[in-house]
Amino acid sequence: MKAILITFDQAYYDRVISTLEKMNCRGFSYFEQVQGRGSKTGDPHYGSHVWPSMCSAVISVVEEKRVDKILAQLHAMDLETEQLGLRAFVWTIEKTI
Repeated sequence: MKAILITFDQAYYDRVISTLEKMNCRGFSYFEQVQGRGSKTGDPHYGSHVWPSMCSAVISVVEEKRVDKILAQLHAMDLETEQLGLRAFVWTIEKTI
């Protein structure tokens, strides 16, 4: 199993959730307000008067065979509107209960 952490501008919410549903990723946890700044490009998302936008995040544990397809969908979404900001991180899940 793999965990995918997706951080994104809140404007992406519907599209991110729709992508997970289309890829049959039923289980996930959603964090509505996450503050941050991209490591390479893009504007900060601090929810302040200077930087008013906010990020959100979703984490989902999925079968390894689904990861590349999910990442491809997310990458295509990010390329359409790069300034909004969308990143995905994957790591191995060793155990679950």
